[in-house]
Amino acid sequence: MKTHSYIARRASKPVVLCIAGSDSSGLAGIQQDVKTCEALGVHAATAITAITAQNNQQLFSINPVAIDKLEQQIDAALALKPQLIKIGLLVNAEQVQLLVDKLSALSIPIVYDPVLATSSDGDTFDKSALSLLREKLLPLCTVLTPNIPEAEQILSQTITGPETQQAAAKSLAEGGAHWVVLKGGHLEGEQASDYCYNAALNFYVSQPREKTLHSRGTGCAFASAIASALALGYEVRDALVIAKMVIQQGLINARSVNDEKGAVAVSGFPSAYWPTYSTSVANQQVALNFLPCVDSARPELGLYPVVDSADWLEQLLPTGVSTAQLRVKNLTGQALADEIERAVAIAKTFDCRLFINDYWQLAIEKKAYGVHLGQEDLLTADLNAISQAGLRLGLSSHSHFEVARARAIQPSYIACGPTFATTTKAMPWVPHGLEGLQYWAGSLDYPLVSIAGIDEHNIKAVAATGVSGIAMITAITLDKDPRAKTRRLMQAIAEGRPL
Repeated sequence: MKTHSYIARRASKPVVLCIAGSDSSGLAGIQQDVKTCEALGVHAATAITAITAQNNQQLFSINPVAIDKLEQQIDAALALKPQLIKIGLLVNAEQVQLLVDKLSALSIPIVYDPVLATSSDGDTFDKSALSLLREKLLPLCTVLTPNIPEAEQILSQTITGPETQQAAAKSLAEGGAHWVVLKGGHLEGEQASDYCYNAALNFYVSQPREKTLHSRGTGCAFASAIASALALGYEVRDALVIAKMVIQQGLINARSVNDEKGAVAVSGFPSAYWPTYSTSVANQQVALNFLPCVDSARPELGLYPVVDSADWLEQLLPTGVSTAQLRVKNLTGQALADEIERAVAIAKTFDCRLFINDYWQLAIEKKAYGVHLGQEDLLTADLNAISQAGLRLGLSSHSHFEVARARAIQPSYIACGPTFATTTKAMPWVPHGLEGLQYWAGSLDYPLVSIAGIDEHNIKAVAATGVSGIAMITAITLDKDPRAKTRRLMQAIAEGRPL
């Protein structure tokens, strides 16, 4: 299955079925679900579990919908063939059992925000049904999004800080939820750090605490944002990053309602407010200080040929290419070391910013300008050694999760692709096209390199998005006159640049 790096607006909206309670103040519950889904370009079908009477000060009453009426709503909404189901407020064991019976027969991903109390400190869930919720409903969940008090109630344990937050998330996942996002808003600290746990991967996404009173509906909006992103075709890790961006946007946009406490206000698909990615709270502020690769003298990376030998550099660099990458696939041992050494020498002769793909130890040893790594290399490469040696770092990134992880490292540039379909390399991502490239160019505060499927027929349009570099492989190396092709491509970039 291919995943998305960016999804353009579509003529037909996907559907999320939101099963939740109605909030009479209009600040949370099903009302917030609908607003959030619609802001992200997703249609929200609804099934109301309870009609509540509440405001900022008090929960006056909670009135469960009759179980047959709830089932009728769900059945009617399922006719729209929703891509996702988002669950919020459930009131009692009868409702939990209905959802277990009905949803276990469906192969639809589920995002569950276990609303067990309101912001006005009113209990909303029959606590005697917690065991049923734990044993039957949680195992159906694709993503579970409790806050700290909710997790404490579900697990009957106290969560006081990062260590107990991590342990609680793991316990919830062991109970059956595929992903657990244990939100950290109730913990102390300058950052609101959500711990994302899956059996194969776990990490934090954090945002600076936004000092606002207008935070009603935050949990509803967060879960709805995850569900919306999944319905749009994003992979779970990307959906978690997108939702964190959505909530920060919504908190910053939040306003009072008639001078009363207001709600989080999501205004659209986020292109800013990137969260801090980290594998632990302790390493959130670690900066590797990679040197920049653009400056006032050379403000852009420009045409960026990716070649497999020093011979290609010898052929192309006299044309004026100022950035290149050596990606050697067929050499090992001394032959590889000699090839990199020769390539570095050629690049220095022509004052070219040469990035060595993958072989970071040899790049350090041969004093290359920089290293380019894929996301998979981050698990094995010594980033501190690369930084301390004074080498620049470029990172391949294809999605919101990978961009968040790249930004945490603070590289010299970020390569984002695939821009268009390519036969050079099999990629599990849907090409994002020019609109997606424009999104990334406007969203990232790093020099951006576009890659994949670019040639003379589209390179001007790519340059017009404002990307810093345009990577080319076969468009140059398979041409009958590579030098002439290189000159034409550089001229096309110059003509396509925004004024």
